[in-house]
Amino acid sequence: MKIEKLKESEESIKFLIKDIDFGFANVIRRSVFEIPVLAIDEVEFYKNDSALYDEILAHRLGLVPLKASNTFTKPKECSCKGKGCLKCTAALKLKAKGPATVSTSELKAKGIMPVFKDMPLVLLEKDQELEFSATATLGTAKEHAKFSCGMIWFNSFPEITIKGCDGCSKCVEICPKKAITLKDKTIIIDPLKCDLCDACKELCKDKKAIKIQPSKTDFIFNIESFGQIDAREIFIEAVKVWDENLKELESEIK
Repeated sequence: MKIEKLKESEESIKFLIKDIDFGFANVIRRSVFEIPVLAIDEVEFYKNDSALYDEILAHRLGLVPLKASNTFTKPKECSCKGKGCLKCTAALKLKAKGPATVSTSELKAKGIMPVFKDMPLVLLEKDQELEFSATATLGTAKEHAKFSCGMIWFNSFPEITIKGCDGCSKCVEICPKKAITLKDKTIIIDPLKCDLCDACKELCKDKKAIKIQPSKTDFIFNIESFGQIDAREIFIEAVKVWDENLKELESEIK
């Protein structure tokens, strides 16, 4: 197996993995759903004069991406056995009065903070009040989408063969991804831009000059982070989850 980085930032990463199969690639994608992520799990409202019901506002709060300055333990794995303690639970509070647009910057907590401080939560009109306390715990996206740390998807790397092209340039104009260029009456297709739509093949089907097929061993991966952890770390944690699952399977077999 060989990994080649194509593009990277804090929010996203794009890379090419060679010499694996589809099942291997899909396991990496699915393992992201088992990465532990911190999110608001319970909310207790004391006052809510806003236009939103408690349930709707609680759902919004659950989807707020949170960053932790220290390490937390899953409630089920904690020494408190899920009762709630400083090792597995983080407390948050908010108190606001209108007129105002209440945002995540007004959440008060120790050890955790919202990834986006200017994310709006609710609009309060004059003399309207909002007050609640909440608890955040670790969970996985298999349990609920609010515990998602990001998105990961992959495409097969296109294997391109060009033979007998007359340089008519019609495929250059039709390509929706602008992946085809013409140089010295010879077409050049960028495999990193090509999404295997087959528009060029259909245009050139009589001449059969272009042949594009998805690779069965090479895949282009894309990862986008929601901010809790970096995109590169998401890939590393996904591989760790996979390794833990294999160990668990091995012990069950024994």
